[in-house]
Amino acid sequence: MTKLSVRHLLGIKNLNENDIQTILDTAAQFKEVINRPIKKVPSLRDITIANVFFENSTRTRLSFELAEKRLSADVVNFSASGSSVTKGETLLDTVNNILAMKVDMIVMRHSSPGAPHYLSTRIPANVVNAGDGTHEHPTQALLDAFSMREKLGDLAGKKIAIIGDITHSRVALSNIFCLQKLGAEIMVCGPSTLIPKHLDELGVKISHNVKEALAWCDVANVLRIQLERQQIKYFPSLREYSLYYGINKAMLDDLNKEIVLMHPGPINRGVELSSDAADSPHSIILDQVENGVAVRMAVLYLLAQQ
Repeated sequence: MTKLSVRHLLGIKNLNENDIQTILDTAAQFKEVINRPIKKVPSLRDITIANVFFENSTRTRLSFELAEKRLSADVVNFSASGSSVTKGETLLDTVNNILAMKVDMIVMRHSSPGAPHYLSTRIPANVVNAGDGTHEHPTQALLDAFSMREKLGDLAGKKIAIIGDITHSRVALSNIFCLQKLGAEIMVCGPSTLIPKHLDELGVKISHNVKEALAWCDVANVLRIQLERQQIKYFPSLREYSLYYGINKAMLDDLNKEIVLMHPGPINRGVELSSDAADSPHSIILDQVENGVAVRMAVLYLLAQQ
């Protein structure tokens, strides 16, 4: 296992291809560990990690906590609701108070883009970005790439379609950066109101026809509509969105090839994916959840070596 070129995991943009391959190769070894009868290794014994979440999370938070415990780290959980943040304490003061208790690493989710980057320049601990607003979600992109690689092998030349709410998705941007560094071709698909202007400057194809995107791709990574981030209406109704951009099993069966179906969760069943598509043999959604633990173990282990 070689070292990473960075002290913090703030975004895929900061990683090079060697870093990504190192994380994915290390994750493959940890996946073997978590499928043993005894799932723990002492790799991070005596390391204390704080999970500092200023936004709601189920999968990411549980996945990080499980990864930390599988590595034998001591874990501290912090939630903004019910903390001194509600009394007006700043982000930096909050984290410095946690670090005063001798914490070695911070895993942070925040609603403001750039919050982990700000923190990384002001504290001595390693910082892992678990999602910052609509900016990046690096560990999700890494686990998506790991899941694709497990299913398809080398991703160079593979065609990946990212379908749904691209504008408000941190997963989309991290996936674009990650998959391009691994040599994949990317297409984004969704209503024109949910695809950012100038996205084509990142070297991605753009489509507004979901059937065209499915016929083109080897993997369809479907994103949910992030209503909690939308200040205005971007389309008339969820029913209309589902009619034009929802994916069902009949559409998958009509393709003259097998494609892989992915979703970072949580799924809004009946909107972007029908239940028969989400639960079909095409889907590797639960594999993504399992792989998330191995990938996050790899990230924490490699950063702890820095």
